[in-house]
Amino acid sequence: MVVEHAELTVAAGREEDFEEVFGKAREVLAEADGFRWAELLRCEERPRTFLLLVGWESVEAHMTGFRESERFGRWRALVGPFFAEPPAVAHYHELGPRFFG
Repeated sequence: MVVEHAELTVAAGREEDFEEVFGKAREVLAEADGFRWAELLRCEERPRTFLLLVGWESVEAHMTGFRESERFGRWRALVGPFFAEPPAVAHYHELGPRFFG
């Protein structure tokens, strides 16, 4: 499994609207083949910045299966209007199970 790490910068004053719309966008993500889970975090120091973490079966599940599907268009139509700049996206491989202390 890989984790997509997407840093999203939202236009000033639209943060709460983005959070609300993201609930619908998460449902579109969940329809994708290879989707495992999604989590949205908001930065304390930079409140216009959000971190989207998405678990995918593989990089290909994200970059080909999702990004080249009609689902990506629906997802982008929901969240894209809120972006102040293009998202910065990278993929990370899990090195082991999550630790819960």
